[in-house]
Amino acid sequence: MTEKIHRTLGLTDEELEKIIEILGREPNHLELAMYSVMWSEHCSYKSSRIHLKRLPVEGDHVLVGPGENAGVIDVGDDIAIAIRIESHNHPSYIEPYQGAATGVGGIIRDIFTMGARPIAIMDPLRFGPLDDARSKWVAEGVISGISGYGNSVGVPNIGGETVFDQTYIGNPLVNVLCLGILPKDRLVLGQASGVGNLAVLLGATTGRDGIGGVSVLASAGFGDDEEDADKRPSVQVGDPFEEKRLIECCLELLDAGLVVGIQDLGGAGLSCAASETASRGGVGMDFDVAAVPQREKGMQPYEIMTSESQERMLAIVTPDNLELVTQISNKWEIRSSVVGKVTQGGLLRIMEGLEGEVLGEVPAVSLHEDAPLYERPLAPPDDLESFQLDQAEQLPNPEDIAEDLLNLLSDLEWVTSQYDQQLFLNTVIGPGGDAAVLRLKNPSTGQDTGRGLAVTTDGNHRWCAINPRTGTAMIVAESVLNLACVGAEPKALVNCLNFGNPENPTVMWQLSEAVDGMSEACREFDLPVVGGNVSLYNESQGTNIDPTPIVGVIGVIPNLETPPPGMKWAEGDRLIVIGPEPEGLSGSAWAFAQGHRKGVLREFDYDLHKRICAITRELVQNKLVTAVHDVSVGGLGVATAEMAITSGIGCSLARISSHEALFSESSSRVVLAVNPEELINVEEILTNADIPIVRIGLANGDRYTIKGLLDLELHDMKNKWADHLPSAFEGGTTQG
Repeated sequence: MTEKIHRTLGLTDEELEKIIEILGREPNHLELAMYSVMWSEHCSYKSSRIHLKRLPVEGDHVLVGPGENAGVIDVGDDIAIAIRIESHNHPSYIEPYQGAATGVGGIIRDIFTMGARPIAIMDPLRFGPLDDARSKWVAEGVISGISGYGNSVGVPNIGGETVFDQTYIGNPLVNVLCLGILPKDRLVLGQASGVGNLAVLLGATTGRDGIGGVSVLASAGFGDDEEDADKRPSVQVGDPFEEKRLIECCLELLDAGLVVGIQDLGGAGLSCAASETASRGGVGMDFDVAAVPQREKGMQPYEIMTSESQERMLAIVTPDNLELVTQISNKWEIRSSVVGKVTQGGLLRIMEGLEGEVLGEVPAVSLHEDAPLYERPLAPPDDLESFQLDQAEQLPNPEDIAEDLLNLLSDLEWVTSQYDQQLFLNTVIGPGGDAAVLRLKNPSTGQDTGRGLAVTTDGNHRWCAINPRTGTAMIVAESVLNLACVGAEPKALVNCLNFGNPENPTVMWQLSEAVDGMSEACREFDLPVVGGNVSLYNESQGTNIDPTPIVGVIGVIPNLETPPPGMKWAEGDRLIVIGPEPEGLSGSAWAFAQGHRKGVLREFDYDLHKRICAITRELVQNKLVTAVHDVSVGGLGVATAEMAITSGIGCSLARISSHEALFSESSSRVVLAVNPEELINVEEILTNADIPIVRIGLANGDRYTIKGLLDLELHDMKNKWADHLPSAFEGGTTQG
């Protein structure tokens, strides 16, 4: 009987044997359920932890690194920034609206759990192509869910990405990043301490939504629609208005010094919150399931302990402070219930009343830290050699370069306009720029420091499908360059590693290679990894997604008296490109649009990239350029087209000799628009820094022309750019 149950819960025979060894006996149903969620891939990282240890995690300004609810960095003036990125991929495929909404709710709780006020979210999204009906339905629901929750809870959405590609048919990626700000002295950790202290459950009642979400749903791939329908009960249901009250309640409790430790309830629910807080503090806990407020009748102890009902927090408070905690909770109309007590010895005991029957008893550390670590087999693809020989540069020349360029243009305003971008009135640059920019204000006084925060999210499955190591390094490098384009110094990185089935040796090879690429790049840029998330089993009907590591990088702008230049050039500006000569089309958006998904990526020059980032920051900070935009997706063609459309001013370009020069996505290139009076000065600065420069043209008129290649009306380009998504979605979202 036990064997059947453990397999149903996602545990292997070997994992059951390890549990028996830890306990010295067979586990009962409740204990087995707790191990199944805590030892799931989603919670334990049992296939990835070995590789994640290779990432650099230390830095002078790092206050909290990986292992807590969010990373925290010191940005000066006794101000700290909390940052976290998470995935909600599988729930968002099953129930797009609620899957995405609760992903937003969960990441926000990760932030204010640290004592930080959430100030911004970003959403890197990946869906199947727009001509796939299910993919379009999922995209509509996800976008509605993000806007519905984020707008209601009152946290601005300041950027992200929206990508449509065939690799995500049947398995979208819904990643969400959140930033928070706090006084350094308000920092609190998710750990229990003080024998006799009380565990207080704050927030919503507990129901059956989300049971088994991390073990059944998030740690397995998708089959057919009939199988997926059975997983719908595993998707949580969110309430943003409850979350808003919970935020204010928790921050007031923290400001008053009434909380010893605090932990949000997300994946694995109370099993996670109770075991992690106890384990981190080196203590035990007696937990009373009868004291947990329940919204459904007849809930079993295992259901209570594994429910992933949303908008709940577990706070550790002293008995002396309980009355004040209750008063503040009541003020914000937040339920508060004493559900446990901190004990000696390290055991997590699940009880029916704190003086009643013991229903389950396990070492807290065994749930939190003792999941098996799998060193899964790694193997590159069998066809790697032929794969690399089939390069995109060998494709026939395009029949119509202008049409190819137009097909690569897409304005994301249809998505971003559904999000509130200006809550708190801190947003200087929102969606659509190289990086989002926020005013950095003192969290205690509200006073503007005169400095800014910049944050970007980046990913490129095309590069990583070609070469996961180099592709991931290039993603990190692009993020650093994006920050440079707004004048920001990078400070820390978080990642969300989205990969396929870890039981496939090629997938594990991709993951290992990506980690090594990220590690190498982060060390080169002195960029600590302060947190992250691993999402595996991203597969549908046996087909794995392309490896899709996503990074979020935060930086600081030393002077934000005036906004960074952005992408709008002025009539008469001289246009130059800095960086190496473009080389190669493999992994480019143009090549993928031709159905070509093979080849090699060119060598990456870290030294040159760092110099280009430094000089770009200098030019931006000294206000020597009118406009700036990095060359990335779609190459130089898309970069200059976006600048022309955004400016409402055309351009006359030259020295772009071929479609390879136009569409190559070679790294370390930036388009600069310079006032003619500053051109000589700017070029001298660049030359002295040994930066390659090419003059490519002039900003003028109402046409977009490239000598010898194409001639387009700017009006037509703008219409194509603006109409891409609205026409595909026929006007708007339909869910919610």
